[in-house]
Amino acid sequence: MTSNEPAAVGEHEAAYDAVVLAGGGARRLGGADKPGVRVGGRALLDRVLGACADARTTVVVADPRRTARSVRWAREDPPGRGPVAALEAGLRHTTADDVLVLSADLPFLAAGTVRRLLTTLRADAAEGALLTDADGRDQPLVAAYRTAALRRELAALTADRGGLDGLPLRRLTAGLDLTRVPDPVGSFDCDTWDDIATARARIREHGHVLDEWISAVKDELGIDLDVDTGLLLDVARDAAHGVARPAAPLTTFLVGYAAAQAQGGPEAVAEAARKAAALALRWAEEAEQEKAEQEKAQQEKAGQDKAGQEKADGSGPDAG
Repeated sequence: MTSNEPAAVGEHEAAYDAVVLAGGGARRLGGADKPGVRVGGRALLDRVLGACADARTTVVVADPRRTARSVRWAREDPPGRGPVAALEAGLRHTTADDVLVLSADLPFLAAGTVRRLLTTLRADAAEGALLTDADGRDQPLVAAYRTAALRRELAALTADRGGLDGLPLRRLTAGLDLTRVPDPVGSFDCDTWDDIATARARIREHGHVLDEWISAVKDELGIDLDVDTGLLLDVARDAAHGVARPAAPLTTFLVGYAAAQAQGGPEAVAEAARKAAALALRWAEEAEQEKAEQEKAQQEKAGQDKAGQEKADGSGPDAG
């Protein structure tokens, strides 16, 4: 969805705003629409927006486009003046004391990383907390900053140079007291098509593919609900083993439908899953009981047949 309304306030100890820079030229991608490139079925921009979904206001500095989450749009004037000018344009729409500053090409940025940056920022007197990549390099576009500190440095640069055009971000962050957080995964960005290929391959690895798929489905369906996927997988397993293999997906669908009918959240899903799992186990117990009774009946019949045959042959215990 696309909107000019701010996102809802989240559950952090204090509200924060987010500024996502998504208006670059993507020269190393041949001028492709990098924020719209899909990794794991989701646009890179949507993946980043998902990681900061609880920001009070999320500002995307780029031309408006359709996004999975509501954002506020901004643009430096004229466009193409560089990342510092773009950041300044985004900051005009923020009011929180802390601001998350992100690029739009971070396929593995997660909500947990956002929380870690904000917690680190608030833990001491630092003016910023940023990730460093696998080579130890600062990544100023995966960072949380004190909004006032950014505005101070922007004003100083403007006064010193007469404008912000073409300035690299390191000129802005050089005057800040920064805390560095090593994270080679969260800081991974997609500058080239090789980077895109690496990201697409990684999310299909065994240890990542299920979480990535669930996140993609929730985004696609507009569902913002944390559920215990392990619990749902257990229900599916019980239904498949205790009833029939096709019962697994049908049962999990009905669990979700029941939770929605109850207008509940994760607790309603858990309760519906518990009931479905119990039913599947009862179903399986009946099948096992029936199987045991059939085996017993077969054994009794076999014994009767054997006794009848022995009597007919005159070879039973009373023969002779």
